[in-house]
Amino acid sequence: MNATPPADNGASASAKPERPTRDEAEAAVRTLLRWACDDPAREGLLDTPSRVVRSYEEFFAGYHIDPVALLERTFDETDGYDEIVLLRGIRVESYCEHHMVPIVGRAHVAYLPDRRVVGISKLARVVEAYCKRLQIQEKLTAQIANTINDVLQPRGVAVVIEASHQCMTTRGVHQPGVSMVTSRMLGAFRDDPATRREFLAMIQGTSQGAFD
Repeated sequence: MNATPPADNGASASAKPERPTRDEAEAAVRTLLRWACDDPAREGLLDTPSRVVRSYEEFFAGYHIDPVALLERTFDETDGYDEIVLLRGIRVESYCEHHMVPIVGRAHVAYLPDRRVVGISKLARVVEAYCKRLQIQEKLTAQIANTINDVLQPRGVAVVIEASHQCMTTRGVHQPGVSMVTSRMLGAFRDDPATRREFLAMIQGTSQGAFD
């Protein structure tokens, strides 16, 4: 799917700058290699610019995915099911928009359906669509929750992300083993303490091995 996501779900409302050509992108990588005091013409680096550009196509594929479209097909044959639907331990692989280094962790996504449900793989795909962009974790958490809430219009949405940021583990303060936890609670998960407690109990203990 190649539609551009709506502006209120993380895309810029202004016109996007013209995308550089592949040759221009590879030339930029060669410039960075020279900046790092290495020689892009040496044997081991000859193919690095093309590899980096191909990697970027994978790392940032989320810019070409419309998360809203992923959730538009729903199902109403639920036999009246109206309890929490939870997908635990969704792999998070994103990139810090400040330093362009990895953010790696797990997301837990839940909603309380109002008559209709969505295929569970679509919840994971929404997480992936927003992860594969330059991000900060706080915005990522809100984007996932807001999109599910806006499209499915459930009785509540809850998103918790726990992740390790290499911008603080491999540079700067150098604090390996530190993780960041963010959450977004909407509807019943925000307003009803019992519903929120039930969700938190359901994800309790899932952080161990979150970054494997």
